[in-house]
Amino acid sequence: MAHSGDHKIKRLKHLNEALETGALAQVRRILNNGLQSADVAHLLESSPPKERKLLWDLIDEENEGEVLQYLSDDIQAWILTSMSAQEVANVMADLETDDVVDLLQNLPNTLTQEVLTSMDTQDRHRVESVLSYDEDSAGGLMNTDTITVRPDITLEVVLRYLRRHRSLPDMTDNLLVVSRRDEFIGILPINKLLVSDPDSTVREVMITDDVIVIRADLPETEVAKLFERHDLISAPVVDAHGRLVGRITIDDVVDVIREEADHSLMSMAGLDEDEDTFAPALRTSKSRAVWLGINLLTAFLASAVIGMFQGTIEQIVALAVLMPIVASMGGVAGSQTLTLVIRAQALGHIDKSNASWLLNRELIVGLINGLLWAAVIAVVTLFWFHDGRIALIIGCAIIINLLAAALSGAMLPMVLKRFGIDPALAGSVVLTTITDVVGFLSFLGLATAFYR
Repeated sequence: MAHSGDHKIKRLKHLNEALETGALAQVRRILNNGLQSADVAHLLESSPPKERKLLWDLIDEENEGEVLQYLSDDIQAWILTSMSAQEVANVMADLETDDVVDLLQNLPNTLTQEVLTSMDTQDRHRVESVLSYDEDSAGGLMNTDTITVRPDITLEVVLRYLRRHRSLPDMTDNLLVVSRRDEFIGILPINKLLVSDPDSTVREVMITDDVIVIRADLPETEVAKLFERHDLISAPVVDAHGRLVGRITIDDVVDVIREEADHSLMSMAGLDEDEDTFAPALRTSKSRAVWLGINLLTAFLASAVIGMFQGTIEQIVALAVLMPIVASMGGVAGSQTLTLVIRAQALGHIDKSNASWLLNRELIVGLINGLLWAAVIAVVTLFWFHDGRIALIIGCAIIINLLAAALSGAMLPMVLKRFGIDPALAGSVVLTTITDVVGFLSFLGLATAFYR
C-alpha cells in the first residue's frame, strides 16, 4: 500500500512538472492512464478555473463519466451545463444508475429531459424510477442494478445463472430473493451460496429473519444510521407494497456521511457544503454577503443594548474593559452545549423522553461552571480595579449568562428543528446574539442598579 501511495505521489509530481513546462501530451497521458479517476477529480477540484478547464479538456471521453462522479455538485454542474444532451448521455453510458441520477440532478430540467430522451428504453426506465423519489431519500440513493433469484430453484441453478454474468454488481454480498410479483422475501448471502449443497433450494438456505430492509421513502440520513449501526455492506430497498425496487451499497452511504459532515461544518459559517474552493470572486462574494448581512443585524442588536447604558459606561470606564469577558464566556459555553445537542440530533440520540433530562443536566453544568468562573473572574477584577462592587457585578453577570447560554444552547436546536430550520445553519448566529444581549444586559443593568 505504501508503494502504491509513493507511486501516485510521483505521478502527481510529474503531472505538475508537465503542466509547468506546457508538455500537454504528457499531461494527457498521466490523466488518462497514470491516475485513478478519484485522483483526477481531486486534482480538478484543487485547480483554479482556467487550469481546471485545460485539464478537463485533456481527459479522454471514455474516462469523463468516471471522473465526473467523484466531483462536487458545484463543479459537476459547471462541466455538464457546457455539454449538449447527447454528450452528457455519452458520458453517462457506462455509469451505474445511482451515479447517473446524481449527475442528472445537477442539470436544469429541460436538459435532463433531453438526456433521458437520448437514452435507450431500458436505461431510461431505470433512471426515471430512481428520479421519481426524493433526492435525499433511500429511493434517490439506491441503485437498480440488482441480482434477484426465486426461492424455489436450486443453488446449482443459481450458480449457473451467475456464471452467465460477465461480472457481479459492485458490493454484491447477497443475492436478493423475490417472489414472482417482485415482493422481497429474503437474502441469499454469497458465502452461504458457495459452501452449501448445490442440490439445496434457495428457500432452504436463504435468510429471512433479522434482515434489514429499507423503505424507499426513508431519509438518507436514517439510511446512514442503519448502515452504521448494523455494519451493512448493502441493503435491499422496497416500495410501500414491499416490492423490491433496488439496493443501497456502503460506498453511497459513505458519501452521505461525508456530505453530512461537510454540511455541518460549512453551515456554521453560512456556506454551502458544495462550495467550490476556486469559484470566481464575484460568485463567492454573493454567497457570503447574505450571511454577513444577517450577522450585521445581530451586531446592531447587541450594540443597541450597550447604547442603553451609555451614561453608566461613561461614568465607570472599567465596565467597557470588562464587557467582552461576560459576552465571550457566554458564547463559548453556549457553543459547547449547541454543538453537543446538534451532534446528538444527528445521531438520533434525542427524543421527547430524554430532552428534559439533557436540558436539566446542561443547566446544572452551566450553574457549576458559572459559580466557578464567576469566583475566578471576580477575584481578578478585584485585584485589577480595587472595586468590590464591580467584582460582585461581573461575577453575577457571568452566572446569569452561563445559565442563559446553557438554556439556549440546549433548546435552540430542538426549537429550530421543529420549525424546519437547520440548527447547524442558524443555531450559532442566534446563540451568539442571545449570549451577547443577555451578557451585556445583565452586566450593564446590574452596574446601573448598583451605582445609581
